[in-house]
Amino acid sequence: MNLSSVTAKTAYLILADGTVFKGKSFGCEGEVVGEIVFTTAMTGYEETLTDPSYCGQIVTQTFPLIGNYGVNEEDRESGGSVVSGYIVREHCQVPSNFRCEGDIDGFLKKHGIIGLYDIDTRRLTRIIRETGVMNGMITTHEPDEQFKAAALEKIHAYRVDAPVPKVSVKQPEQYPAENGKYKVALIDYGYKHNIRRELVQRGCDVTVFPHDVTAQQIKDFAPDGIMLSNGPGDPQDNQTSINTLRELIGAQIPTFGICLGHQLLAIANGATTVKLKYGHRGGNQPVTDLDADRTFITSQNHGYAVVSESVPESAGVVSHINGNDKTCEGVRYTNAPAFTVQFHPEACGGPHDTAYLFDKFIALMGEGK
Repeated sequence: MNLSSVTAKTAYLILADGTVFKGKSFGCEGEVVGEIVFTTAMTGYEETLTDPSYCGQIVTQTFPLIGNYGVNEEDRESGGSVVSGYIVREHCQVPSNFRCEGDIDGFLKKHGIIGLYDIDTRRLTRIIRETGVMNGMITTHEPDEQFKAAALEKIHAYRVDAPVPKVSVKQPEQYPAENGKYKVALIDYGYKHNIRRELVQRGCDVTVFPHDVTAQQIKDFAPDGIMLSNGPGDPQDNQTSINTLRELIGAQIPTFGICLGHQLLAIANGATTVKLKYGHRGGNQPVTDLDADRTFITSQNHGYAVVSESVPESAGVVSHINGNDKTCEGVRYTNAPAFTVQFHPEACGGPHDTAYLFDKFIALMGEGK
C-alpha cells in the first residue's frame, strides 16, 4: 500500500462520456482539462513527462508502479514539462537508484502538474481503447450533479489548440560538435533533446530554428541537411510550416523528419493524415522496414498518421509500416533527398535498433557534399 493514500486529498477523473474515477491527488492540486491518452512504456516516465509532444494531454501510464527510480536532470527530453496532467496506478514515494535526484511527486509540484493516482488505470485504458481518445478533467472537487454538468461542458469544449508555438524555441540556438563536419538546421516543432544529441555526436553542428522559420531563412543558412523534429497536436494546424516545407522541397537539401516532421513533410508533398483511435504511445511498437525486410521495436508517441494510400507516387513511397495496425511509419521520397519516420529513432527502443537512420542521414548529407 502507498503510505500517502492515508493522508492524500481525494481527487477525481471525469471523462467526456460521464464516467467518474475516484482516486488520490499528488503533484499539484487543482483542476485541469485535457485529452486523455495512455502510454504503454514500462520505463522512461521522466522522458514521457518532458516530451513536448504531450502538450495539452493528460498522460496515463499503463505500467502500475511509477517513480521507483526517481528523477534526474540527465534523462529529460526538454527543459520542462508541458503535460496537462498525469495519471498512475501507484506512485513510489521512496525511489531507489544511484542516479536519483528527487521523487516524482516533487517533480510534478515543481512543474505545476496536477496528478492523480490510486485509480484503476487498466479500466481507464480499456475505455480509451474501446471508445477512442477522449477529453477529461482531473479535479479535487466532489463531482455532484451540478458540478459534473458544468465540468462536462468544459470537457466537451476542450481542444489541443495550436500547441507547437508553445513548445518551440523562440530564437535560433546553436550546438556545435567537436570537429563538426556537417551543418544541420533542426526545425523545432517541439523537439526531444536526444535528437540533437544524436546529431552532435555524429559530427553535426546543429542550429535549432523556431517552428515559424521561413524557407528563405533556411536557404540563406545553407545547411548540409535539415532535421524536422517531433511535436504535439494535429499536423493540419501547422499550415505555415507546411508551406515552408513545400517551398524547401525544391531546394533539394538532404532532409530527415521524425514524428510530426514526418507528417508535415508528407502533407507538403500532397499526402493526407488521419487521427488514430487511440494513437501509438509507448516503447514497444513493432515497425517493419520494407526496404530491409526487417522488423524493429520502436518508441512512439503520436495520435495522427499519414494515410499510406495518399502518398503521391510522384513524390515518394511508403518505407515503413506498423506491425500491429499496418499504418504508415515512414516515407522515402523520390522527388528530393529526403526520408521521414513516424517513430522515434533517437529513443532507441531496442536499445540501438533504429539509430541507423541517423547514420543514413549523415550518409545522405555526405552525398550532397
